[in-house]
Amino acid sequence: MNDVMYFEIQADNLDKLEKFYSSIFDWKFAKQDGLSIDYRRIETKGISGGLLPRPAPVPSGVSGTNAFVCSMEVEDFDKTAENILKHDGKIALEKFRVPGKCWQGYFVDPEGNTFGIFQVDESSS
Repeated sequence: MNDVMYFEIQADNLDKLEKFYSSIFDWKFAKQDGLSIDYRRIETKGISGGLLPRPAPVPSGVSGTNAFVCSMEVEDFDKTAENILKHDGKIALEKFRVPGKCWQGYFVDPEGNTFGIFQVDESSS
């Protein structure tokens, strides 16, 4: 109990974010039938999630994250970061070292959602 077992991403343009996350992390999406909203299940190699319409406007201007941010483990931080930028993502916080653990960084997807990536590197000191 009390483990993260499911996540959701909100967006104004679901098709745009489906394409973004499929291109970056190779996630698979499937429309969930029987709901009154356009809800898409997300299948990853880890926990599952969902993509749904944003129920409220994104805060205007520069602001902190108003969400629960998830970070994905990647094999190659720099390669993944380059791919994120190529697909219209933006850097939120540059790559930094977590001594003895990993390389971490944060990005913003094309719909304004913050997410992180990290590459395990126990020798990062």
